[in-house]
Amino acid sequence: MDQPRTIIAGDIGGTKTLLQLITFSSASDRQGMLRLQHRYSSADYADLVPMVRDFIAAAGTIPAIDSACFGVAGPVEQQPDGTQQARLTNLAWQLDSRDLAAQLNLPTIQLINDFQAVGYGIDALASEALLPIQRATPRPQAPRVILGAGTGLGIALGIWCGDHYVIYPTEGGHGHFAPVDAEQDALLQALRPDFGRLSYERLLSGAGIAAIYRFVLQRSGANLDSDPLLQQPDPAAAIATARADNPQAAAALRLFAAIYGAKAGDLALTTLAYGGVYIAGGIAPKLRDIITEGGLLQAFLDKGRMTPLVAAMPLYLILDPAVGLRGAALLANRQR
Repeated sequence: MDQPRTIIAGDIGGTKTLLQLITFSSASDRQGMLRLQHRYSSADYADLVPMVRDFIAAAGTIPAIDSACFGVAGPVEQQPDGTQQARLTNLAWQLDSRDLAAQLNLPTIQLINDFQAVGYGIDALASEALLPIQRATPRPQAPRVILGAGTGLGIALGIWCGDHYVIYPTEGGHGHFAPVDAEQDALLQALRPDFGRLSYERLLSGAGIAAIYRFVLQRSGANLDSDPLLQQPDPAAAIATARADNPQAAAALRLFAAIYGAKAGDLALTTLAYGGVYIAGGIAPKLRDIITEGGLLQAFLDKGRMTPLVAAMPLYLILDPAVGLRGAALLANRQR
C-alpha cells in the first residue's frame, strides 16, 4: 500500500544545518506537508545525533518517522554493504548511515553529497523557482546536468532510471580551465604563478570572483593593496554589491559569467543534456542581472559546429535556495 510517510530531510554544512520534518501522502507526492523546519549552527554540536534528537523533541507529538536523508557538504563513500560514510569538508564530523539509524532509532538513513541533493530537488521545484536563460523544450528522460558555483564548483549528472532521475555527483569542477579568448588567455597567465594548474573551481567560486577582480584591477593599473573591496571580510559579496557603481567590479562579474557559460556549454555537449542544464549554487541568483544579460548565454552557445546542439537544450537558473533540502526529502520519501 502507498501509505503516507513522515521523513526528516537535512542540508548539512560546515557553518549551518537545515532540518525539515515532512509528511508525504504517497510516493508520487513531490511537495509534502511541512511540519517543522529549523536552522542550527553546526559548530554548536559535536555530532549530528544530538542535533537531530533536539529537532525531534522540538516537533512534539508527531507520526512515527519512516526515514531520513541528509545532504552533506563533503564526499560520501558507498560501502559494499550499502552503508554510506561521510566526512564533512569544513566540520569535524564523521557520519555513518548505519550508526546514525541505530542511534536515532530510525528504519533507514541515507547520506548523499549536498550537490547531489540539489539535483534531486529539481523535480520538487515550482515553475517560478526556475528562470529560463535559454528557452527550449526539455526532452523526456534525456540527461540533465547541474552545476553551481558557491564555496566551490559543484557538478552533477541526472540520468533517467525506471521512473525518475538518479543523480550522480562528480568532481568535474576540478577540470582544467580552458580560456576561449585573449582576455581569458591573459587571466590564465596571470593566475598560473599562484595556482600552477588552474581549475574551473579556482574561478567559478566566491574566491574565484575575487581572483578575477584582482586580475581586472591589475590590467587597469589600479593598486590592489588599497582597493576597499578586497579589504572586506567577504570580497566576493562586496564586489557583487558594488557592481552597479564600480566598472571594475562589473567587468569582473561579466568575465565570471562568461566563464560560467562556457563551462555549462561544455558540460551540455559532454552529456547531451537535452533534459536541461541547471545552474544552481549560492552565487548565481544574487547576480541575476549579470547572469541573464546575455554574456553567459553567448558563451554557452559559442561551440562552433556544435552550436545547434546546445541551442536545443534548455538552460535554467535555479532561484530556490532550499533546492538541496527538497532533494533530500524526495529521496527519503522514495525509500518505501
